[in-house]
Amino acid sequence: MKFFDKVVVVTGASNGIGKGIAKAYIEEGAKVVLADIDGTAGQAFMDELENADQAIFLQTDVRKEEDIFALFQKTVDTYGQIDILVNNAGKGLFKSIYDVTIEEWDDALNTNLRSVFLCSREAAKYMRKAKGGSIVNISSTRAYMSEANTEAYSASKGGIMAITHALANSLASDRITVNSISPGWIETKHYKELRDIDHDQHLSKRVGKPEDIARACLFLTNKDNDFITGTNLTVDGGMTVKMIYEE
Repeated sequence: MKFFDKVVVVTGASNGIGKGIAKAYIEEGAKVVLADIDGTAGQAFMDELENADQAIFLQTDVRKEEDIFALFQKTVDTYGQIDILVNNAGKGLFKSIYDVTIEEWDDALNTNLRSVFLCSREAAKYMRKAKGGSIVNISSTRAYMSEANTEAYSASKGGIMAITHALANSLASDRITVNSISPGWIETKHYKELRDIDHDQHLSKRVGKPEDIARACLFLTNKDNDFITGTNLTVDGGMTVKMIYEE
């Protein structure tokens, strides 16, 4: 229970990886602010929590600066502090480069990347008053490997990896660590429906789960690990270290 006195903000917390991250911190005793644009899913998450007294849900559109201001002000008004921020909110855009509109491009970049800058800036204002804190940004293995028609998503995730080491430098004097995590295939909905080939192509011999990313967050934000900052942790079952040849 190393997080029992910590206040954690998780963006994109109502579903998938974000939900798994939020659950992990709650189980470790933290007070957790669940921020998500999906109000219905957010309330459903609150309803299913056994320790709902350790969490609040704040409907937040991370594309909007005013929503981000309100998120962190409400967090401090409620809990008095902010110790950890997990920038997890994101959306995919998998569409031919010939068909992507500038509105779609901006929407993906504003949701995935600009939000990391805005949330980190606002959280850091409170963290430095408390003499320190920790930020984790959820990037992706698509930051350094790609499939076709993923330009906006890949660019945003590469940007997250880059802004992570920039923030680590900028916030070092305030004793705020900043790291990123690059998940590989993390199945969030239909794990039991996966095929043997899905699991076996990983060196770990299984597809990832949200809990795998959650444990990485707990590790990077543990106060005992404050020597780790400015780095990216790949959590992908070994997929990005495989050499693949077509025969």
